[in-house]
Amino acid sequence: MLKQHSIARPVIAVSAAVLLALAAGCSKPADQNNASAASAATTQTATPTRGTAASKLGDLSSFHNIATDVATLVDKGDLPAAKARIKDLEIAWDSAEAGLKPRAADDWHVLDRAIDKSLAALRADTPIQSDSKAAMVALLKTFDTLEGK
Repeated sequence: MLKQHSIARPVIAVSAAVLLALAAGCSKPADQNNASAASAATTQTATPTRGTAASKLGDLSSFHNIATDVATLVDKGDLPAAKARIKDLEIAWDSAEAGLKPRAADDWHVLDRAIDKSLAALRADTPIQSDSKAAMVALLKTFDTLEGK
């Protein structure tokens, strides 16, 4: 019985530490939010605008350009390449969340759901071109709606 307790306590301690680390990784401290917002703003201002009114979220052209690339790959039937390229959109979107979401949370959620649907369509066990195309059309339409087109 003593041997069981001597093993259980370190396992519990390590498990608790891992859970805390994961929880800390999911939320960003205030200092990091400010740095991410500045970084996102710098990235967005460095990207040329497309001559349209920016959304409440700011300049979404870099995200829109990636989505357009993905849609082009889907139209060509190159779903593996589209799946790889949409990963770039996911990473960029997640990285910019701290800077974008506070600006217009409702718009952010609308676009986030459209991105998630596109990710799901392209990451299906067997992606279907028509489903992927429909998801990308809906995503691009969401961008256009938020940008006031």
